[in-house]
Amino acid sequence: MGRTLLAMALAALPAAASAQDPAGVLVADSGDTAWILTASALVLLMTLPGLGLFYAGLVRAKNVLSVLLQVAAIASVASVLWVVTGYTLAFGASAGGWIGNGIFWMFGNLGQVREGTTIPESTFALFQMTFAVITPALMVGAWVDRARFGWVVAFCALWGLVVYAPAVHWVWGGGWLAGLGTLDFAGGIVVHTTAGISALVIALLLGKREGFLKTAMLPHSPGLTMAGAALLWVGWFGFNGGSALTATDDASAAIINTHVAAATASLTWILLEKVKLGKATSVGWATGAIAGLATITPAAGFIGPGAAILLGLAGCLACYGCLQLVKFRLGIDDSLDVFAVHGVGGIVGSILLPLFLMPALGGLGYAEGYDFTSQLVAQLIGVGAVALWSAVATVILALMCSVVFPMRVSEEEERDGLDISSHGERDWIVD
Repeated sequence: MGRTLLAMALAALPAAASAQDPAGVLVADSGDTAWILTASALVLLMTLPGLGLFYAGLVRAKNVLSVLLQVAAIASVASVLWVVTGYTLAFGASAGGWIGNGIFWMFGNLGQVREGTTIPESTFALFQMTFAVITPALMVGAWVDRARFGWVVAFCALWGLVVYAPAVHWVWGGGWLAGLGTLDFAGGIVVHTTAGISALVIALLLGKREGFLKTAMLPHSPGLTMAGAALLWVGWFGFNGGSALTATDDASAAIINTHVAAATASLTWILLEKVKLGKATSVGWATGAIAGLATITPAAGFIGPGAAILLGLAGCLACYGCLQLVKFRLGIDDSLDVFAVHGVGGIVGSILLPLFLMPALGGLGYAEGYDFTSQLVAQLIGVGAVALWSAVATVILALMCSVVFPMRVSEEEERDGLDISSHGERDWIVD
């Protein structure tokens, strides 16, 4: 009798997946399946072309194609590895709560219906593949202008298996954090914390760009950044709405919350710019929107629209403050603010989630046996464990890859721009 709406919703999923045909075989729901297939396309849209254009507009003209190629190459290698072994490491039967077993190697042995859902396991695996694609691609923003292409591809390939897949298993694949009750609706911990923390570590390992904070490194095309941000915003409906794994009010609620959080954060960011700089900028609007989207991600399906507005506001303030601290006070060259926007946004949303779960604030309430304090502890442990694993594993992987592929291009190559020095692209260069 004391079970909350959240607990009841979670408990209802296996029952929903048990629909059978006359022969007694589990049958997927066609409507839910169609929605998740659509959501998968929307999430891939976030990476190709959304994230690519967003980052490409923020760098100098001599590095545009290098950024686009890095994002595209990461998407390619992450997709192949997800089929080969990533999915089974993330969602295979749990081995002690730490990693999945090899049952789904090469997408083999996929079930007719994914347990706990109403969709085919192949559809679920495809949807999760798009998450595995965008997460390492987010880190590109931390090393633009100076990272060697070979190192980028090798590092991201290993990172997806060593950092991302275990984190997915811990939270979404029945691992030890799921057992503690850690909640993450669509990736505040799994996606944004892993990518954000790892991006900060890489920025420290690589060092600053030549002329950082001494010469102007202005975005060469804010228009491209605006277009990329718009694609990310639209694609995020699939990211968060699709994470409901059903075409019901759960998906609608997640999309509404996603939209209003992004709207609130983008408005707040340009207001802060107006107060501080005397004018609002297009890049500021785009950055604020992404901050709001990252912050709402872990909570999108668990809270009400009013709470989503407050979460978007809180996330924007935290991300804006962190950007000023990391870049201008500490002098860390996280070039396109991956940690300050994605990392901090995901962490803030994950930690504030227990507050906004309260039914009095429009949330779904706590699962049986949990209250605000116990849920907060579960969130803190989840964020802390994933952040620590991401940091330590990133250092090891980055240095391992640097033995074969040097991490950083030479000073001359950096000065010439990676479009020419790394990829031989000349036609797009503007002196």
